[in-house]
Amino acid sequence: MGIIPMIGLVVFITGLSIYLLLTLKGRFLLKSLVTKIKRQGWRFKDGKINYLRSRFSKTITIAAIILAAVIAGNSVSAQVTSPLASLKSISVPEPDNLGDFVQNKVAAIKLGKTLFWDIQVGSDGLTSCASCHFHAGADNRSKNQISPGLLRVNADRTPNPDTVFDVGGAPNYQLKPEDFPFHKLSNPNDPKTVVSDRNDVSSSQGVSNTKFVDVKPGSAEDEAKTEPDKVFNVRGTNVRRVQARNTPTVINAVFNFRNFWDGRAQRIFNGVNPFGLRDPNASVVKAENPNQLKFVKISLNNSSLASQALGPPLSSFESSADGRTFQEIGDKFGRIDNRRSSSGLLQDDIQVGSLLDSIGQIGNNIEQIGDQLGEVDNIKSINGLVQNILSISGTKLPRVLGQKLTSLRPLGKQVVHPQDSVLGADSRSPLPGLKDRTYEQLVKDAFKPEWWKSNRLIQVDAQGRRTFVNSPDNSSQTDEYTLLEYNFSLFFGLAIQLYESTLIANDTPFDRFLQGNTTALTKQQQLGKQLFEGKGLCIGCHVGAELTAASVSNVAKEGRIKRAPVGARSPEDNGFFNIGVRPVTDDLGLGGNDPVQNNPLSEARLAQSGKFQALLGENPPILNPPLNPSETVFADGAFKAPGLRNVELTAPYFHNGGQATLEQVVDFYNRGGDFGVLPPLNLSPEEKQQLVAFLKGLTDDRVRYEKAPFDHPQLFVPNGHPGNQNFVTDDGTGKATDSLLEIPAVGRNGGSAIRNFLN
Repeated sequence: MGIIPMIGLVVFITGLSIYLLLTLKGRFLLKSLVTKIKRQGWRFKDGKINYLRSRFSKTITIAAIILAAVIAGNSVSAQVTSPLASLKSISVPEPDNLGDFVQNKVAAIKLGKTLFWDIQVGSDGLTSCASCHFHAGADNRSKNQISPGLLRVNADRTPNPDTVFDVGGAPNYQLKPEDFPFHKLSNPNDPKTVVSDRNDVSSSQGVSNTKFVDVKPGSAEDEAKTEPDKVFNVRGTNVRRVQARNTPTVINAVFNFRNFWDGRAQRIFNGVNPFGLRDPNASVVKAENPNQLKFVKISLNNSSLASQALGPPLSSFESSADGRTFQEIGDKFGRIDNRRSSSGLLQDDIQVGSLLDSIGQIGNNIEQIGDQLGEVDNIKSINGLVQNILSISGTKLPRVLGQKLTSLRPLGKQVVHPQDSVLGADSRSPLPGLKDRTYEQLVKDAFKPEWWKSNRLIQVDAQGRRTFVNSPDNSSQTDEYTLLEYNFSLFFGLAIQLYESTLIANDTPFDRFLQGNTTALTKQQQLGKQLFEGKGLCIGCHVGAELTAASVSNVAKEGRIKRAPVGARSPEDNGFFNIGVRPVTDDLGLGGNDPVQNNPLSEARLAQSGKFQALLGENPPILNPPLNPSETVFADGAFKAPGLRNVELTAPYFHNGGQATLEQVVDFYNRGGDFGVLPPLNLSPEEKQQLVAFLKGLTDDRVRYEKAPFDHPQLFVPNGHPGNQNFVTDDGTGKATDSLLEIPAVGRNGGSAIRNFLN
């Protein structure tokens, strides 16, 4: 090192030391860093897993650059002080081999938007993907939106579901502002002043508990049998079930390397289910020519949205009667004279064997806690409940969804605005549905013929054995599917992904500010931005143009797993953090296992076990020091860091939906979290408001006013049931009568501003 650089280094260190020791802000920063290091050391020594999993070393580097610039009296540009950038600078991730499947991308987007919003997809003929993602890509309903702590486990990781509704006392409760936050303190700045603590989750209602019997071709509603629900009922009448985690937004979700809060929707799409290469038997059928079919395994990278899309339609919590499959959904829109046996419906091909084994293991564990849950019937009910809660039992081999849809009129129960940015040319307004279109034709327009065109059928017998045949055998012991029906999960996943890939909110005041418009953010918001990048430590998890460390670009740059930057430097999955929202035993999150072969969801744990390459399709990153098979991996209680654009509109917040306002969220971080994980920030009331103002500067007004590409067809969403948590009306089938909320169709020019949660 030369003399000039050496002198510069000495001056820098001296100046930094003076700043840290002699200025108020410097002393606070130094104290915060020392406190954090001490806390980390104590936690690592005691073997605890709750800690600030952030890009801490990078935060220190950024802080040092800022301090040096302040000492020198110079301004520091955004490019120098932080890795934040406009989202317009990021390319939308896309599979490398998409062209092997899609022949017309515009047509595929049209199919995807139609499927996303069509309430006919649900078993009840009322539930679509959009039912939980209609408001800024998320859900702002507030009645019958509480789920008890169903994902709770014991210390030994065996299931210990809590079925008691602490908020409201029972399902169908109307949430109120005073219910939040769920973890109440007398002093929001002091985590020790606990008034009450509730482990309930504010999430999204889906379907009532029913058992699938059959599709009724030409009918939006499946034939299903109501089964008693020991948890989601009001005085014995079933109400709609509520998912066990809060609904995240689908807007900008295409930038996530993995999807779902626990990352179980894999980057690799296998065409069948959310689990990618983790399911070694997943396959679709390809036509070498119209008379020659073969089973093939497929793999599309950068496709976690397609993987994610295949969970909810078959989940008996979200939109399906239990036991339905994708091919049967296709038949719902298809042929009239299809025959199938109940035994055939409840069997799956060999691909489901390992899944059922995992479910059996879960069931065995649940049976062991029977004394805690009560009578045997209740145990069996809870067993089934936990099996289905995260799209497990419902997500078998796709077999039914395709048969339901192929000839029903797309969006046949909903009006499409004539100026819809994607579907307007096909609108029948004021009549519902699309004109001169069927789902079969939409699929054929979008996808290459080798995935849907064949003269042969795929026959599945009651044992799940599959055979290619030339014609139906008219046997009650077998089901026959066209190639288009059998591959419906492939079409559904990719079409939904391509549509959601258009839902990019990148025209916020924040993005415009980063592009050089210095007046796009108010002075208060600019001060909040400085807090976000500095004292607030927000940038530790919400980094980069996407404002999340879990993005495709960040994982590509830093690797799928890495070592924590402080303490014992334990391995962790990039982009997943435990910030102390709830105790680890309330929800293992990333620390759980997949339902296919019971492998860890954590990729760091897969690397430890030597399964990384086999289950994820690439070699694990090389860590320094090398990964030790016996060392602790930080995964339990960790969840994917969400992007923050439009966060003003997507309350309630966190994976448990336990905070109702941005002010409550900032209070949470300011006090260091609720369960001893984060360092306190000691923000002043003025600084808190600056940070909230900055977060509101992340709203894209196209989302607020539902302008293209965020326009949509008419939607009817279940909004709880007439009555309350003490009384509902039985519709005659054992289910409660629905209240429906109409979301009017909106065209490309948008409409009125959407209203936020509890407003």
